[in-house]
Amino acid sequence: MKQYLKRYAQNFDYPLFFTVLLLSLFGLIMIYSSSMMVAIAREGEAPDYFYRKQITNLIVAFLGFIVAAFFPYKHYANKNIMMMLTIVLAVLFTWLKIAGHGAEDVGSQSWIHVPGLGNFQPSEYAKLFIILYFAAAFYRKSQKYTFEKLQPTEIFYPIFLWILVVAGVAFETDLGAVIILCGIAVSVVASSGIPFKTFWKFFGVLSAFGAAILGILLLFKGELLTENRKGRILSYLNPFEYENGSGHQVANSYYAIGGGGLEGRGLGQSIQKLGYLPEPQTDFIMAIIMEELGIWGVIIVLTGLGFIVYKGFSIALRTKDPLARMIAAGIASWIGWQSFINLGGVTGLIPLTGVTLPFISYGGTSIIILSLAMGILINVSMFEKVERKKTES
Repeated sequence: MKQYLKRYAQNFDYPLFFTVLLLSLFGLIMIYSSSMMVAIAREGEAPDYFYRKQITNLIVAFLGFIVAAFFPYKHYANKNIMMMLTIVLAVLFTWLKIAGHGAEDVGSQSWIHVPGLGNFQPSEYAKLFIILYFAAAFYRKSQKYTFEKLQPTEIFYPIFLWILVVAGVAFETDLGAVIILCGIAVSVVASSGIPFKTFWKFFGVLSAFGAAILGILLLFKGELLTENRKGRILSYLNPFEYENGSGHQVANSYYAIGGGGLEGRGLGQSIQKLGYLPEPQTDFIMAIIMEELGIWGVIIVLTGLGFIVYKGFSIALRTKDPLARMIAAGIASWIGWQSFINLGGVTGLIPLTGVTLPFISYGGTSIIILSLAMGILINVSMFEKVERKKTES
């Protein structure tokens, strides 16, 4: 154990760790700044209400990070561990269906209440689960035979589980998470090492199942474009025309970004957080960062998130272990997709889907699951360095 800890300390990915730490601390500062009015007016609490809760979230997240960072990633290919993680997922989604809650105005049912711990969002866990499950499933396939012999019918179970997860998230109207889950699945499989032709076979099967999801949703939900979703599309095209309705959030996000200019109004000086943006500490925290810190806030966030994505893909490209490659690529693509969707919605580049900004937005489930993912990525990075040193020596 002592030798393991020594080797771990020598090969620990300190740049990645400190990037995540600095982003989380920066997010904590911005949560305090952006949430003061919401805490007072909506929650009836002290101005630092969300700030104090996020500190608790960060403590739990750090403990989870330590456990994940010391747990050898190769164990995720173990069938018993994957079975346990699958059971946890099934319990969470069953619980969500029975006693879930969410935003009534959009018909969302994305949260469950865990006694003593508060609210938990199963779709966040599902993102990490899909990465580990797909990586383990394709790794075991690669150990049996070459991917040239892999047929679409042989990956039925991973795709079947994927469609159950995506359908469960889609039925709770969390479309942002659906897009991320699709991107994660494609990224993990693309990095598995399968030939281009075989990958397109997989992609065809995945697309067929995706079409089936849409058909089922149309059958049971009646329509995919609810009034709220129609409003989001219309407000995306012209937010100021619908400023008093569906375009309210995007229009005020524009006011925040424009009001901050290049230099920003100054930390704590945002106007749009004073009741104009309904959730300034979560989905639209980047708008507040732009308003208060200007271009410097943008540089901090984009540099930090960009570095994490870069590190994930660089680890995936360097390692010779298929399992490590798929896990690293999956985590990197997750951070990349989620950042793009959040920033795209805030800036009006894409329609709003309601996802948090990784490591910056307020939210216990988000920061805890992301910290577990970062712990796993650092563990992969450590073992990649060890194997590379063995090869070079």
